[in-house]
Amino acid sequence: MAEIRSFKDLLAWQKAMDLCTSVYEISRAFPNDERFGLTSQIRRAVVSVPSNIAEKYGRQRTHDYLRFLDVALGSLCEVETQLLLCRNLRIASEDGIAGCMSLLRDVDRLLCGLSRAVRNSAHKVEH
Repeated sequence: MAEIRSFKDLLAWQKAMDLCTSVYEISRAFPNDERFGLTSQIRRAVVSVPSNIAEKYGRQRTHDYLRFLDVALGSLCEVETQLLLCRNLRIASEDGIAGCMSLLRDVDRLLCGLSRAVRNSAHKVEH
């Protein structure tokens, strides 16, 4: 396993950045009347995921670390909801949505694993 020297070395952050790129790509095709609605909302939510992973990395306390991971997970749920809405409204290609959903599941799995590892590490220190 490679040494983690920066948040950029975290696979969860890397995959979250891939998700951001994919969401930005599919949202370019959203209707103009969604520019200040769904387009803006989904972009803000998806950017929040890697941003919170990066921000928490700079925090030294376990509580802060976990709080930022929880915020990232919450934003990920928001993105999933918005992607499902895009599917329902047929404002993005099915392939584009499927690709984003696949990345989203990867990020979710990685974030949950990272959160679990941090909790376990904190628990070991306490005992």
